[in-house]
Amino acid sequence: MQIAVVLYDRFTALDAVGPYESLSRLPGAETVFVAERPGPVRTDTGALGMVADRPLTEVTRPDVVVVPGGPGQSALMEHRPLLDWLRAVDATSVWTTSVCTGSLLLAAAGLLDGRRATSHWLARDQLRRLGAEPVEERVVFDGKYVTAAGVCAGIDMGLALSGRIAGDEHAQAVQLALEYDPRPPYDAGSPHKAPAHIVDMLRARSRFILTQEPSS
Repeated sequence: MQIAVVLYDRFTALDAVGPYESLSRLPGAETVFVAERPGPVRTDTGALGMVADRPLTEVTRPDVVVVPGGPGQSALMEHRPLLDWLRAVDATSVWTTSVCTGSLLLAAAGLLDGRRATSHWLARDQLRRLGAEPVEERVVFDGKYVTAAGVCAGIDMGLALSGRIAGDEHAQAVQLALEYDPRPPYDAGSPHKAPAHIVDMLRARSRFILTQEPSS
């Protein structure tokens, strides 16, 4: 089973690494990090780089596709090399997945038309204008399409998909091995729980964080 994790300039590291930690432990899994060109790819902070092993053109029939989100997503919404690749590999993939604003790229490729999907809470409303049906859930399955909400939800998505593929006991064993037993120090991980002024602050900054439009 080949799992292709897409990298691009200014993606969010945990969007890619979270699902990788669980999906790479599936029986017979071969995980490959892919980008338009192989080599180092910088994350959204610019401080961290990850290496794309192979170019998109060399990975043509992955079983699982993982598309992370991040600020760099906005510049790729009409980027033919990536969108055409997503359409091509989706024709044969068993699962096509995303984390955070990665779902906007799937939608831009026309893969989520009429389908239930989620994204980061700051970007979720954009799904509707791209033809999808926005859902306020952490992980959303619609056929072979699996979308996760913001950043950390990619860990949940990877575990949930692992359970679908290899069974609940395998996924539970991976969860235990990772000691994924979240007890956050603050109960502010959702706009419904966080202090209102913090929600407002992030909304005001959102065009610069996640949802900025490409420059004309």
